[in-house]
Amino acid sequence: MGAVNRNRLRWGAIAWLLTLQFFVLEALAQARFEGAYSRVDDTISALGAADSAGRTLMNTSFVVQAALVLAGAVLLRPALVRGAAQVAPALLGAAAAGVLLVGVFPTDGDSTLHAIGAVLYLVGGGLGLIALAYAVRPRSEALGTVLALLGVVATAATIFFTTGVTQYLGEGGTERVAAYPLPLGLALAGALLWRMGPPSAVEGADEEERLSRREERELARADKAARAAERDAALEAAARRQASTQDDELDDPWAGNGRRD
Repeated sequence: MGAVNRNRLRWGAIAWLLTLQFFVLEALAQARFEGAYSRVDDTISALGAADSAGRTLMNTSFVVQAALVLAGAVLLRPALVRGAAQVAPALLGAAAAGVLLVGVFPTDGDSTLHAIGAVLYLVGGGLGLIALAYAVRPRSEALGTVLALLGVVATAATIFFTTGVTQYLGEGGTERVAAYPLPLGLALAGALLWRMGPPSAVEGADEEERLSRREERELARADKAARAAERDAALEAAARRQASTQDDELDDPWAGNGRRD
């Protein structure tokens, strides 16, 4: 079983490492672009439009990227822990579906599906990195911190890009700040998760122990609250009995004469 997991993690890591192909093919498509092209002012999708000589390279890169992101998310799932291990693959799957739409439907083709795909990729990628950070942080705090920072940067840039706040970095520059963190973060995560291997029994036991301690603290607080409620109820009942006794004595004239004798 360990060997199977190791092989699975190896192929998952390779898939995420290969997401760096995006930068290579983007550079090649830009080199073949006829006319002026600016990474600050022009979007990535412009390299996949009909007037781009490198459109086949760029659109192929998008489609391949979708397969690599999804394959790594599925294969590396056993290396993730906590509840975020369920959320991260789902968000990364959404990002993979988005970049697939971007590649299949260029910006000058079906612009609606292209826009939907771009938003899916950017939103799913940024949030996916944040979820991935929580899913790996118990195993590597440094990796979790780096992924969280990349996710926050990507998510913030996505908000700026989709709302048109691009005057500072340019439209292309803002889009790249939103899009680039995903392949960078996945390549880093894939390499380190492959090196760490599947979660050990000790790590699983530590996680269970943390959960047990949390449950014990909650039970202790509940028990303390119950004892306090019982004490308050007992004090209130005693006060009512004392008040009732005093009222009875005041109503009984013979009890009063007995005390005077």
